[in-house]
Amino acid sequence: MAKDDHIKTVTISPSKRELRLFVVAGEPSGDALGAKLMQRLNEDARGRIRYLGVGGELMQQHGLTSQFPIADVAVMGPLSILARLPRLMNRVNRTVDAAVTAEPDALIIIDSQEFCHAIAKRFRRRRPKTPIIQYVSPSIWAWRPGRARKMRRYVDHVMALLPFEPDAHRRLGGPPCTYVGHPLIEKLDWIKALDVAPLAERLGASPGQPVLVILPGSRRSEVAKLMAPFGEAIVSLRRRGVSPVVVVPVVDHVRDLVEPAVRSWPVAAHLVTSEEDKFRAFRIADAALAASGTVTLELALAGTPMVVAYKLDLVAWNLRFLMRARSIVLANLVLGRNVFPEFLQQQVTGDVLADAILPLLSDTPARAAQLKGLSQIPDKLLLAGTTPSEAAARVVLQVTEPGWAVR
Repeated sequence: MAKDDHIKTVTISPSKRELRLFVVAGEPSGDALGAKLMQRLNEDARGRIRYLGVGGELMQQHGLTSQFPIADVAVMGPLSILARLPRLMNRVNRTVDAAVTAEPDALIIIDSQEFCHAIAKRFRRRRPKTPIIQYVSPSIWAWRPGRARKMRRYVDHVMALLPFEPDAHRRLGGPPCTYVGHPLIEKLDWIKALDVAPLAERLGASPGQPVLVILPGSRRSEVAKLMAPFGEAIVSLRRRGVSPVVVVPVVDHVRDLVEPAVRSWPVAAHLVTSEEDKFRAFRIADAALAASGTVTLELALAGTPMVVAYKLDLVAWNLRFLMRARSIVLANLVLGRNVFPEFLQQQVTGDVLADAILPLLSDTPARAAQLKGLSQIPDKLLLAGTTPSEAAARVVLQVTEPGWAVR
């Protein structure tokens, strides 16, 4: 596991002044990360931090005053960005003006690279001495590696979620980078302890009937591209005499896309909405068919074999020659080898996906190989002696105020 020596124990002297942090998250996953970071910072700094920035309800619960709703800027992919470019630039400029006016001790940008880096570059020009911390490394190891060196101009420290990322930044000339751990590992004990019986009873699977979890993504553009081929995969399985119980975890902002799509499927899909039921479904399932993303690590921690698919928008697909990663699946990248099958663009068809799912639904060598790989992922993500939010808070305090009682 790649580690960095920047993480030390930090305590806060009561005599120190209040810290001002400007924190920016541009989508719900960043809001969740930011909230846990703020919660830990408030504990370490004994509540003497004032927050401004952009975030959602979770960050606001821990003291953030947000400039506008994150829904205004939560977009992904070149075409989506182009379609909303005037509004996005308005939000970027408004955020930069607010950050400069606030005169913060540090700017913390969380994921949402297109939005957050536009802010960081402009803020650096206007306040060149204020530290800028990036929480969640861009995928420089996969896409446009030259970004790493360019980031040094406007990012002072990167807090990485994946254990191989500090080495990638060193190799590519990026900013100093610390592996602080993936926040999902804080859920590991909770996932293992979940009582799956309540959901199992609702599903009512017959003895020997396989359970398949379908995960078409959390962004509307993902769901729109993947619901049809995922449904075709179920049709293809049915033609082969396999009729799984289908569970679809769904979030509110894409439910209006998911519900009409599943009505056309040849089996009744069970939609679940809570975090508990989502992970219960993972634990119960024989296999999952998932969009590429963080969900592959969630499935890995639950021990669920998987097939992964993704469809890029037209502009991103035409730029695929810039991609460097050996896999689009985070679980594969953490393992360092491709254990979980993945399919892109024209490969994402019902028959192709069904071919990959079928051997995972029974006792086969393909299933055994996945289970072996799944068992190795938690150890590769764990960070000894601390949690991700604790490690991230320590980095923030050290970069922001190096003199604050570090021992």
